Amino acid sequence: MKVSDKVVQRLRLLIEKNNVQVGERLPAERQLCEQLGVSRSSLREAIQQLITAGIIQSKAGAGTYLKQLPAHWSQYQIVEPLSGLMDQDPEYRFDVQEARMVLEGGTAWYAAQRATPSDLINIRQCFEQISHFQALGDDAHAAIADAKFHLAIAEASHNLVLIQMMRSLFDLLQDNVMLGRRKVYTTPQHFEQLHDQHFEVMDAIERQDSETARKAACGHIEFVVQRVRMIDEEEARRQRSSRLNRT
Repeated sequence: MKVSDKVVQRLRLLIEKNNVQVGERLPAERQLCEQLGVSRSSLREAIQQLITAGIIQSKAGAGTYLKQLPAHWSQYQIVEPLSGLMDQDPEYRFDVQEARMVLEGGTAWYAAQRATPSDLINIRQCFEQISHFQALGDDAHAAIADAKFHLAIAEASHNLVLIQMMRSLFDLLQDNVMLGRRKVYTTPQHFEQLHDQHFEVMDAIERQDSETARKAACGHIEFVVQRVRMIDEEEARRQRSSRLNRT
């Protein structure tokens, strides 16, 4: 765990201990450093992390104020700055995909066992929305629908921990889906393949075939990973060739 993450946790405990309410001002920076036993740079990094997550608010010349009680802080809000790593390190998105494979393989497996009729309707509606927005050429809304499709499957697992994990990482998932779609959804052939993969996951869940659902979910994500890597390699080769041609 990074130092700033540890400071976030200490700050959370301090807020709970002092019963700070939404809208109230937090102690001054020097006082917080003393109470938390941390350096000013570590505190500032943690504060910025919470500001980015929308948990606290900094008002110029007026101090820092609490926007959400610790009880309402979600796992995603604490890790939200991780989404910026995809801009800083392109390889980070593959770590996200690997994590998705582990998590979503499990949610699909349980969804096949536990999905209710309303869960199945929700999954199918999300599936149809992906196709609808894709046909319109609306990549932004198609990515949202894509992420919602995976979230709907998690909700159908009726495992509260898995659901909370997926909800907490929803924006990170959406960013990851958008990046993958920019790479893979470049030809009708790829769209059809991904459409079929989504259908296979949904169909297995509807048929209550847990193992097929798990394999289909993992296979879908693995396909995206491999395609993105291939496209990246092709782009790198073209760039190298272009540089050679200019010399």
